[in-house]
Amino acid sequence: MTPRLFKHNKTLLLKLLTSVVLMFGFGYALVPLYRAICELTGINVLATGEVDRTLRGNVKNTQVDASRTITVVFDTNARGPWAFKPEFRSMDVHPGQVNTIVYEFENVQPRALSAQAIPSYAPKQAAAHFNKLECFCFTQHTLAPGEKKSWPVVFIVDPKLSKDVSTITLSYTFFEVGSGVSPEKVTLKAAAGSEG
Repeated sequence: MTPRLFKHNKTLLLKLLTSVVLMFGFGYALVPLYRAICELTGINVLATGEVDRTLRGNVKNTQVDASRTITVVFDTNARGPWAFKPEFRSMDVHPGQVNTIVYEFENVQPRALSAQAIPSYAPKQAAAHFNKLECFCFTQHTLAPGEKKSWPVVFIVDPKLSKDVSTITLSYTFFEVGSGVSPEKVTLKAAAGSEG
């Protein structure tokens, strides 16, 4: 290797190492720099994860219609020898508000069972405006003999619900899967009951 080529390679190596150090330093300084710019300009405060506590207290859900109150009545029907009930029979809610009700279920049979719940609504037009975010009715459940479970139902009543509706009945029919009572028969019976 000639001295001239050696000197050229050494200069190139120093330039590359300097570039690597500068890029690492820039990347390391980017987060504090970004926060300083955001704080200075007041933009994108939420992206930094550092929201002022007073700001958190003032944030309100503008989708909640506090001028209306709807009574939601919780009804349960069990197709089998087990205990199934809501934690309370009714709840007053505002349209747009997120609400939670817990249902308690106990298998009082001396054997394991698989069961599922089917919901129905009264009046009929409420079904399209009763939005469940979490519900035990979405899946089948297997419980051991004597096992107790508590399941939440998280729901929102849509503010677009007709203003003449002041009470909604949410009824669950809980039936054993594979017991000879088909979900279709239970659904048809529950639907017929909610229309009346």
